[in-house]
Amino acid sequence: MAPTTPSQREEADTEPGAPGPAGYRRSRGSARGTARRDDLLDRVTDDLAANGLVDFSLRRAARAAGTTHKVLLYHFDGVDDLLAQAIVRLRDRRIGAAFAILDRQQPTLSARVRALWPVLVDAETGLRVLDQAIGLALYDPQRHAALGREASKQYLPLLLSLCPVAWPEGRKREVAELILAALRGFLIDWLTSGDTAGAEAGLEALSRVLDREEAAVE
Repeated sequence: MAPTTPSQREEADTEPGAPGPAGYRRSRGSARGTARRDDLLDRVTDDLAANGLVDFSLRRAARAAGTTHKVLLYHFDGVDDLLAQAIVRLRDRRIGAAFAILDRQQPTLSARVRALWPVLVDAETGLRVLDQAIGLALYDPQRHAALGREASKQYLPLLLSLCPVAWPEGRKREVAELILAALRGFLIDWLTSGDTAGAEAGLEALSRVLDREEAAVE
């Protein structure tokens, strides 16, 4: 019998119900299992960012991760769970990129929002697949509604952080929701029409609205 390589042994150990050395049964919650799962998820996320989610399948994910579909099914609760978690990770990367360039010293809320736009339209942050995910949530809400809900949950903390510190929490939430809806609309229009001038015009109008909001006296 041919010897088993380290990677093959690891794959075998992570199969559901597969015994490890001395009958030890690996747990998905172990440190090694968690590290393995994170690595698989990163690989699948990289594939999504590069190729989009059209024709996404467990088989394609396994190829991208360099493993088998059985191993993925051990670490994730099916293809929908894997897809949802990869999209969450992709959004986290995008939000991390936004925070990395965010300058809190920008003098106005509108300037801080405008500074986010280059990150949002950068193809390397997964723009295409993230907007495809919103479309999927609209097309099949019973199966993929969470993809839309999670987007709002992930982006709102970033947008809330842009608002003036002295604002009441309720006002911050209202304005953050406005910014989220407007930017999402601009992005979808830009992606579907290719009209960069239209998106820029919308951003200018949004900036004026935010300047008036910030200048308003309570």
